[in-house]
Amino acid sequence: MRGYGLMPTLRKHSLEQYLRARFGPAVTLLSCEVIGKVSSKGTQKQYGYGTPVKLTFRVGRHVQSAVLETMKPGPFGHEHPADRAQAILWDYDSYGRLPRHVKALDVGAFTSDQELMSVASAQEFFVLTQWREGASYHLDLERLAKGGRLRKQDRERTKALARYLAEIHARKQRDPALYRRRLRELIGHGECIMGLTDSYPDHYEFISADLLRGVEEACNRWRWRLRGESQRLSQVHGDFHPWNVLFRKGTDFSVLDRSRGEWGEPADDVTSMTINYLFFSLCRWGRLQGPLEVLFRLFWDTYVEASHDDAVRESAAPFFAFRGLVLASPLWYPALPIEVRRTLFRFIERVLDEPCFDPSRVNEYCK
Repeated sequence: MRGYGLMPTLRKHSLEQYLRARFGPAVTLLSCEVIGKVSSKGTQKQYGYGTPVKLTFRVGRHVQSAVLETMKPGPFGHEHPADRAQAILWDYDSYGRLPRHVKALDVGAFTSDQELMSVASAQEFFVLTQWREGASYHLDLERLAKGGRLRKQDRERTKALARYLAEIHARKQRDPALYRRRLRELIGHGECIMGLTDSYPDHYEFISADLLRGVEEACNRWRWRLRGESQRLSQVHGDFHPWNVLFRKGTDFSVLDRSRGEWGEPADDVTSMTINYLFFSLCRWGRLQGPLEVLFRLFWDTYVEASHDDAVRESAAPFFAFRGLVLASPLWYPALPIEVRRTLFRFIERVLDEPCFDPSRVNEYCK
């Protein structure tokens, strides 16, 4: 089996040539720095699909910044250049159509000589987005997990995020085949359930092949349960977790890195965010409690009230399983304590067994 290729090297000369072609001959590159999505805790995220780089450059008398995003070869359906090209081209095409999303300024590629140029002779792709100031929302959750006081701003931000999802989910699409495809991809896409279960080591702590197979089979049963609910097909973000939200002052925020399709099941976005309130609480207390429980409940209540979609609780289970498999993954979170992994798997299995998710019973699901 052929190994994964190496990512291109970013060279100042090549970057300046590209920026001059895009922004004019008077460009001078001032700095090029990797942007990390790293938590200060031992449970930090240690895997990602690419490494975003902040470029700061002068155009005449004006200094501006942009973000160069690439996608590295690897598992989760990114093995072939065509896989990565598809994702990058989709980013460029779709970022500008979602409210509050940073805009894609250009799309380009790396040549075999590691130059940056138009896509005609492309080997690897990148997307250039606007630079947005802000602090990752996961820092708010970290502060609360460390014993920080629940502030009015914490509540307001949670409500703002829930209402944002209700707003974007209000755009519907009548396309039964697309809804079924999105459910199918939830199971079989390289970034989703089967891609995740295949990425687990063959023998890792308590996580057996039987356990992973059971999760897959239960999720497939949910696919058949939901496949007739195509009226739920909505505009989605697709990867709405705390690291993809940047807050500035108060409730002013931007979102990053929407993924896997413009249309999907609203439960995907809701579970992607809310499972992180549980995750940070498990890492601190071993259960959902305190300010993180308050925000978990508040998010669900606000979303249902704003969206009038109480039925989202009847679609949540397989999407919680997907997100839980990410958080429990030894690849994504290698330093996670074993008891937190066990609790996440208990949560996954018990939620999958319930016909309707009940936000008030989370700690029951975790036992």
